[in-house]
Amino acid sequence: MSYECIIYSKKDQVALIELNRPKVLNAMNRQLWLEMMDALDDTRKDPGIKVLIFTGNGRAFSSGADLKDSKDRSIEDYRLYLESLQEASKKIIHFEKPTIAAINGYALGSGYELALACDIRIAAKEALIGSPEAKVTSSVTGGAFRLIQDLVGPGKARELLFTAENINGEEAERIGLVNRSVPLAELMDTAYEMAGKIAANSAFSLSMIKKGFIMAAGEVSMDALMNYEIEACLACVSTKERQSALTDFEQRKK
Repeated sequence: MSYECIIYSKKDQVALIELNRPKVLNAMNRQLWLEMMDALDDTRKDPGIKVLIFTGNGRAFSSGADLKDSKDRSIEDYRLYLESLQEASKKIIHFEKPTIAAINGYALGSGYELALACDIRIAAKEALIGSPEAKVTSSVTGGAFRLIQDLVGPGKARELLFTAENINGEEAERIGLVNRSVPLAELMDTAYEMAGKIAANSAFSLSMIKKGFIMAAGEVSMDALMNYEIEACLACVSTKERQSALTDFEQRKK
């Protein structure tokens, strides 16, 4: 598939999906979502890729949904659109490989929700992040009601969504919404440095750990989660790479 709305690249076990509609601040239309899902499938199938980074081209990560797409939608068409959007968001949340959002500028609405769906968020200090939905008589999607509360707590989550105010990258780091904020010039180097540290580890372990985090988010009971932890550990230690990893670890200690 050829891409018009994203730039997709790979290097050193890391894939990069760069949203590429800079003239409209990377507003998300149907074509962009389709291309992003196709690139996601390619990343998932490529055994040489261990980590996926999302970022935006230009001044924005993404300014959210392209309102031109929704201007003439009927309620029925809007429902179908929202259902497809939710499925795409679930695909990112449940993606088997670790994901990093490198938030370079505006991350609003659906763009904010894309960042929330990732495992790790690194923001430029200058980035502006927020959910404007209450200002335009809309509501959040992408699992944001849970994802924001998990990061900043219920009180702060309510403040962010009720006020619909944007915060910058430094404030987002202070409240725990992002893992780290850095100057814009350092953003991609920081994201690739983080990705490199992750990619140095076992792909199988990473996939098992990520599955455990998803389960721990509340989809299963604590008993079921702890049973999974046993099976995940056993599955990891049963792999061929386990012994070589232990040997390498022992040699590094000497």
